[in-house]
Amino acid sequence: MKGRREDLIRLLEAELDVLEGGGYGRSVREPWKPRPMFQHSVVCINHWFVPDHPPECHEGCVLLDFVPKEHRQERLPCHFIPLNEAGETVASLEQTGDEERLQEAVKQWLRTMIQRLKEAPPEEPEAEEETPY
Repeated sequence: MKGRREDLIRLLEAELDVLEGGGYGRSVREPWKPRPMFQHSVVCINHWFVPDHPPECHEGCVLLDFVPKEHRQERLPCHFIPLNEAGETVASLEQTGDEERLQEAVKQWLRTMIQRLKEAPPEEPEAEEETPY
């Protein structure tokens, strides 16, 4: 699944570019309310938010592999990815109210994951299924 890894690297790099460029900003409708990290971002499968449509965070999410198994059924599983050795997560840092610290932790996590993915040994190609003719 070489293509999958390359796609993931590109998505994580795009997310990092957005955050380094100032982030997603606040909602025009609710400028007092912080925007949840990753929600409706370039890495989020719910990026194109459809009102009254439930989020589908549990299927097809590119970040789900980074989420500990015990948190994969949370409403926003990506908020439980350990961002550093201290085990801080988006959820735990959001509770502090320190948006700058949260963004810095996420940016550092993104840099680390991008580097690890780039340095990882090549993946074995998947066996192609034979098509019966």
